[in-house]
Amino acid sequence: MVMVKVNVFEVKAKLSAYLDRAAAGERILICRHNTPVAELRPVGEARTDERPIGPLPGRPTFDVPASFFDPLPGDELDLWEGGGNADPVTASLTGPAKGASKVAETRGGYRRKHGRRPGGRRS
Repeated sequence: MVMVKVNVFEVKAKLSAYLDRAAAGERILICRHNTPVAELRPVGEARTDERPIGPLPGRPTFDVPASFFDPLPGDELDLWEGGGNADPVTASLTGPAKGASKVAETRGGYRRKHGRRPGGRRS
């Protein structure tokens, strides 16, 4: 197997030529200051045969019952679509809780410190 050792600057200058050499089967060792950092080599053949559809061999399988495809009852469908208030958590969220935080409410505007403008200049 042929292996060529080149520095980064040379690969950058002649990348197309080194790609052609790698495609032809050559392996190129790329170095930075004579220390190997990467290897340029040909890629193996791409897979062309069709891949099987379905579970992998040896993996567990399951059957979906026919009832899975039946329409949902109206009351359950309402719950999925947001109708009704059967969820006790959302049913209790009708308004702000007692002692709710007033973080968003402010009393005043922005106040500059020491008379400085943004950017460090004095006013």
